[in-house]
Amino acid sequence: MRQRHIFNKLIFLTFIFTLFMNVSLRQLRAFVTLAHSRSFAEASELLHLSQSALSLAIKKMEQTVGGSLFVRSTRSLELSPEGRNFLPTARRLLADWDQAFDDLGRSFSLQQGKISVAVMPSFAMNQFPEALVAFRQEYPHINIGVEDVVMEATIEAVRTGQVDLGITFEPEQLDGVDFIPLFTDRWIALVHRASPLAAEDRLTWQQLVQQPFIAMNRGSWSRVTTEAAMAAAGVSPGQLLEAHQLATIGRMVSVGLGGAVVPQLCRDQMEGLGILCKPIDGPSIERQVGIFTRKRHGLSRASEALVGHLQRHFTDGL
Repeated sequence: MRQRHIFNKLIFLTFIFTLFMNVSLRQLRAFVTLAHSRSFAEASELLHLSQSALSLAIKKMEQTVGGSLFVRSTRSLELSPEGRNFLPTARRLLADWDQAFDDLGRSFSLQQGKISVAVMPSFAMNQFPEALVAFRQEYPHINIGVEDVVMEATIEAVRTGQVDLGITFEPEQLDGVDFIPLFTDRWIALVHRASPLAAEDRLTWQQLVQQPFIAMNRGSWSRVTTEAAMAAAGVSPGQLLEAHQLATIGRMVSVGLGGAVVPQLCRDQMEGLGILCKPIDGPSIERQVGIFTRKRHGLSRASEALVGHLQRHFTDGL
């Protein structure tokens, strides 16, 4: 991450200053400024130091490095051969130091930054882009990387530190992650317009299994949850088709291969395919959608801003 890179750079520069040379930043600035001006009076004014303080800083630096950095005479001040060789390195060290602190300040003020987010595909395709519009308008210089992966992969990416944030359904157990709820989603039924069930206002599980049923792949959280609801209703599908993505399930329903149940957050996407979406009577499937963060790990200022924005967005939208 950008902020971590900045801190590493600062640590590296400090290591050079204090361990290898034992030269303070103030002494290094004094050396570079004096090398440019070739005048103690002018350098003192630029550095807001007295000439005696500047002279002392240069003397201590020379004692530390073990030799003269300047050749002094009554009429001129010139760099020694060693001082001349060191000057480009000193300039680069100061430039890197200043840039590192400038980048750090810009990150804390949200003028730059990067956020990596793992998002379940159904949310990434439906609610997430709309929620990002206002955030991007407010923070146009924060880059956002989105990985749309299934629920299990989303949580694992957060747990292992591969991403800063994850957005998906709340699992049964929170192992190594913290959860910030955004809203509660409820599953709906999908039927083709030519289905005998198209005229119904609401559907039961008994009605849904009378036609071919299209489900998520076996072993997925969505499949386990759907099978639990069917078991509670005392039914099971006679004909079963499977898919790995909700978008694929929607397409299969749209061409008349069968019916399905999906999270309501996919409703606009499914209706865009010409599918009828209907409430389900009987055992319902409800689950909170929220943000996952890595337990005992702080967030960057940019990630904190995105979390706050999403909380406000979905609270205002309810």
